[in-house]
Amino acid sequence: MANQPTLLVTGASGHLGRRAAEILLETKAGKVIAGTRDPSKIGDLAAKGAELRKVDFDDPALSDAFKGVDRLLLISTDALDTPGKRLRQHKAAIEAAKKAGVKHIVYTSMPKPEPGSPIPFAPDHYGTEQALAESGIGWTVLRNSWYQENLFHSLPQVLASGKWFSAAGDGKVAHVSREDAAYAAAAALATQPNGNARYDITGSELLTTKEIAKLAAEATGKPIEVVSVTDEQLTQGMIAAGLPAFLAPVFASFDTNTRKGNIAIASSAVRELTGRTPRSLQQFFSANKEALSHAH
Repeated sequence: MANQPTLLVTGASGHLGRRAAEILLETKAGKVIAGTRDPSKIGDLAAKGAELRKVDFDDPALSDAFKGVDRLLLISTDALDTPGKRLRQHKAAIEAAKKAGVKHIVYTSMPKPEPGSPIPFAPDHYGTEQALAESGIGWTVLRNSWYQENLFHSLPQVLASGKWFSAAGDGKVAHVSREDAAYAAAAALATQPNGNARYDITGSELLTTKEIAKLAAEATGKPIEVVSVTDEQLTQGMIAAGLPAFLAPVFASFDTNTRKGNIAIASSAVRELTGRTPRSLQQFFSANKEALSHAH
């Protein structure tokens, strides 16, 4: 036990952070610190053996929260409402980690965030990856593909209407389960790093929207017709359906990105890092067919 590392997970009240912290505690990977803006929300993690710390990326004294930490899991924040805010927060976290003497940072990024991506928040991830590279701290970047769970936002509506309006064309994506992403993040944090590394965290099967629709229809017994639309039609349709005007183009950009082939990546990283076979989309649909069939 003597040289057990001290591992801190930020965003520990979110889906991914909480699960990663639980896995680290279950596998006794080291001393686990769960960090979040409001530690009262994660009392259950304290009960499982985590130390709780208030971690607020907007706090000037942030480096105090990272004292004594060997390795840090930096989960990207959800500050999408103010342009530039998320990147500022991530840079502040990297700066604070450096000041506190953290030796290695594991960061959750996205596939192909390089300049030219149609995704409005890609520059946040690319900028964070650049800041890590310049920090002098060791780093592991996990470029998480779209989560299978994201389909809970769109599919109930699709199944209710029988129509899937898509601008993704024949573009493919290998959705990853959030559980697999959490196991990968926990493994990357728990392992003694050997230099810097970048992994694409994806499912193992590349599928087009039509193929995804077919799997969803088979699992739920409800027919789905994929209707091809332009990016503009998709955006307007989402606004008409009640999505906030600032969010609609963000969601539409996912289809643009898929159509351009930017997310057509199926990697073996989940298995390499965790020894687990990633959950397939078919398994996801089978397990969640009830929830998906009832519009939220």
